[in-house]
Amino acid sequence: MAKAQICICFIIFFYLWSVLYNQFFFFFFHVFLTKGNCMEVNETSSGSWCVAKPSTSNDKLQENIKFACSKIDCQSISNGSACYSPDSIISRASVAMNLYYQSQGRQYWYCNFEGSGFIALTDPSYGNCIYQFRK
Repeated sequence: MAKAQICICFIIFFYLWSVLYNQFFFFFFHVFLTKGNCMEVNETSSGSWCVAKPSTSNDKLQENIKFACSKIDCQSISNGSACYSPDSIISRASVAMNLYYQSQGRQYWYCNFEGSGFIALTDPSYGNCIYQFRK
């Protein structure tokens, strides 16, 4: 009985640790990698977008693009479009993942992509590439 209780405690501990680790990564990424060393948040920037985690493998990103584009229109990431450049798979995957996430009503589970997506609270749009946002 004691071994079972210890095992359950470890499972709970590792689950909570993984949740907190993901929250820390999300906070660190946004605070230190957006606009220098600080993140600007105001009431007009409320919203959520789905983007790919930087640590995701290219194969997984390609799977995410294939899945999302089988469900929604991905013309915005086609060659020559505004969101094709920069020519990086993570940028295109983030746009496709966000299009799918927005089309499904912005429910957090639609941004999971088997652990390769996360919710951004600041608009990830850049240049002429505008990430879709549905209120």
